[in-house]
Amino acid sequence: MASILGRHRHAIRRRYFPVKDSYWVGLLTLIASIAYSLLGLVELATFRAGIYDLVIFDQTIRQYSRFSIPGSYVKDQWNHLGQIVPIFGDHFSPIIALLAPFYWIHNGPEVLVIGQAVLFAAAGFPIFTLANRIVGRIPAYLVAIAYLLSWPLAQAAAFGFHEFAFMPLLTAFLFERLYADRKVAVLLILGAVLLVKEDMGFFVGGFGLALLFKQDWRRIGAFLAVAGPICVFVLSQVVIPFFGGSGMRYWYYTGVGSSPGQVLKTLLTDPILVLTTLGTPTTKLITIFLLLVSWIFLSLWSPYFLAVAPLLLARMLATDQPGWWGTDYHYNSAIVAALVCASLDGISRLDRTIRKRFSEYARSQSIFRAWAALCLFIAIASIPGFSLRDLFDSQWYSSPPRAASAEAALAVVPDGALVESPNALGPRLSSRAKVVLWRKMPQRAPWVVADVAAPQLIFKSLAEQREDVLWLQQHGYRTLFIREGFIVLHRS
Repeated sequence: MASILGRHRHAIRRRYFPVKDSYWVGLLTLIASIAYSLLGLVELATFRAGIYDLVIFDQTIRQYSRFSIPGSYVKDQWNHLGQIVPIFGDHFSPIIALLAPFYWIHNGPEVLVIGQAVLFAAAGFPIFTLANRIVGRIPAYLVAIAYLLSWPLAQAAAFGFHEFAFMPLLTAFLFERLYADRKVAVLLILGAVLLVKEDMGFFVGGFGLALLFKQDWRRIGAFLAVAGPICVFVLSQVVIPFFGGSGMRYWYYTGVGSSPGQVLKTLLTDPILVLTTLGTPTTKLITIFLLLVSWIFLSLWSPYFLAVAPLLLARMLATDQPGWWGTDYHYNSAIVAALVCASLDGISRLDRTIRKRFSEYARSQSIFRAWAALCLFIAIASIPGFSLRDLFDSQWYSSPPRAASAEAALAVVPDGALVESPNALGPRLSSRAKVVLWRKMPQRAPWVVADVAAPQLIFKSLAEQREDVLWLQQHGYRTLFIREGFIVLHRS
């Protein structure tokens, strides 16, 4: 089956990006970068960011910037308090090292917030380029704006930082270079995708399956379809355990199997259980619907939907991790650009199908403009339901009621100290102290910042939080600060 992505290859090679549009697309990218940077920076300044995962990445990339073993004080703090635990024992994401040089300019998590915003926005360039070639100039602008306003980006930008920040730009360039028939570039980009996270081999494998529908790419497609899952196995079961991690640490599929082999057996022998799991709870169906409706379901009209299908399946087949199912956090940002590109291919295929079946139908821009306009309308209509709406709420820029007390508590902690911190306060200390999460542990840090007025991660209740403070005071910790529920304790 010939793909629309293989047409006019010689003309495409002569025209990578329309110069006359570069300024306007650049302006859109700049506005989006500022908006998403503002979203993350305000959250950081108003104590809405958290140790999970912003501080973990901040500590890891700081280690990269110092040419040290990349790792975090937070990871496995229970067993290795005060020690850098190699990040490769948790996730394989070496691509984040690309942000390390920016720590030579500014040593703090703000680098990650701004870097993620720029990476998200920069994908608008290849998306516009691809859309311009497939659906024309005006629809391309509408599609690019719809992508920049899409809710998966907003939700990810509101969650500190994650390695998926690199996925939209990489996948957008991947499809653009595929359309230009550049095999070497495509393979290099897929190699970079494998450096994003250990499970990105599923994306590579699914992309390979899609290439089987493209005549000149079938050998490469067959190779990728096999190599992708192999990479997942090697990275998760060999590389991560080599660095002290467990290949089963994030196993959230106990409802369908206790091992990869059992899950595969369930997929082949019990389709009813699989379908039930994919739709339970209904949050899973809502998330899938929102992802697909944003592009009028036309990603399903393209074989390139196979690239994102394994990642969606891996999340929705989980039975023990609610965070994977919904629209919050960063997970959907890994596939949003691929859905846009697959939808562009889908609308082009739909156009060709209509022209074949109805000979009187003349090719025009009307179907493309209508589709792109509807995508943009949905993107704008979704803003009130997701994090991007906060930018238009004046109250959101205000500091929380106890902000002054939180600032005063943090000021007591000296530079370079090993300190246990509440989740929301940790990012404000991370640039100058060795931050771990406040929790009960076999060993305790010499400095503890506690919060007995608001529920905290790990603790079951406020009463348990107060009990821990009392225990610390009974075991040699002096109280140096107390105000509005914040307590700073130190043991020399």
